Amino acid sequence: MSQKKPNIIQTVASYGKQLLGFIRQRVNTDEDAEDILQDVWFQLSTVPEIEAIEQMSSWLYRVARNRIIDKYRKQKPESLEDFGYEDEDGEFHFKDILLADDHTPETAYLKDLFWEQLSIALDELPENQRQVFIWNELEDQTFQQIADRTGENIKTLISRKRYAVRHLRERLESVYREFVKY
Repeated sequence: MSQKKPNIIQTVASYGKQLLGFIRQRVNTDEDAEDILQDVWFQLSTVPEIEAIEQMSSWLYRVARNRIIDKYRKQKPESLEDFGYEDEDGEFHFKDILLADDHTPETAYLKDLFWEQLSIALDELPENQRQVFIWNELEDQTFQQIADRTGENIKTLISRKRYAVRHLRERLESVYREFVKY
């Protein structure tokens, strides 16, 4: 038992601040973040052999993410719009999630998973919808630039992107739940 306490104390000292920041970005209040962090530390304290955890950082972030998801499930029904970013025109933006500058093992895993699933979902789209989405969302081209490039009407391009976004929303909803965003 005395062997376990120094490890927990060292873990709290090493990961506490960074883990709290991770949680704080994903919940509405500081109090919620602190409660979830306490749940993480409590769960760590109940592990019989803490030395058996090979990747402490990954383990802590996974527990934190699960606690965040549990909190949102208890609070209200989840909707995809709660986890993403829509602009004033109602267009959904994936880029902010994909290019987030958070360098933790957890976010690296989730980004890899998201890119993989996005690629699969994009392959399911008709070519013209896929291209408009990629050019506009991932390559930051305006609809005017795309229209000049393709010779298509801007309204047609906007419509194609809307269909692509609708498909991607449905197809990637489970991946968004992993991000609990955000």
